Amino acid sequence: MSGAAALLFTSIAADAASITNRDTKDVKVTISEGETSTEHTIRPSEVLDKVCMSGCIVRLDDGEEDEYEVDAEDIVAIEDGFLYYDGPDDPSKPDSGGSIPPSAPPPASPAPKK
Repeated sequence: MSGAAALLFTSIAADAASITNRDTKDVKVTISEGETSTEHTIRPSEVLDKVCMSGCIVRLDDGEEDEYEVDAEDIVAIEDGFLYYDGPDDPSKPDSGGSIPPSAPPPASPAPKK
């Protein structure tokens, strides 16, 4: 691999979100990026890396009303059936503001539906 190609690959991989399942059960995760949706089952303590390359909408366990907007640099985790924002992948970037408490509703402005 040439130096330029390696640099491009590194920068692309660095701008991808990760999702960790901190629950005690498997969680079905649906990731929608543009016109594409993919489904994953994440086992307890498993990490799903390199998702949401350009931002996406994440749904847990087929929840139609619980949508979460995730940016490429986010680190998120599933706990008690909710998605928490832990921060950006890059520790040199500022924290994204902490987590959403379990009693709080999903983000106020879900992604527009197409």
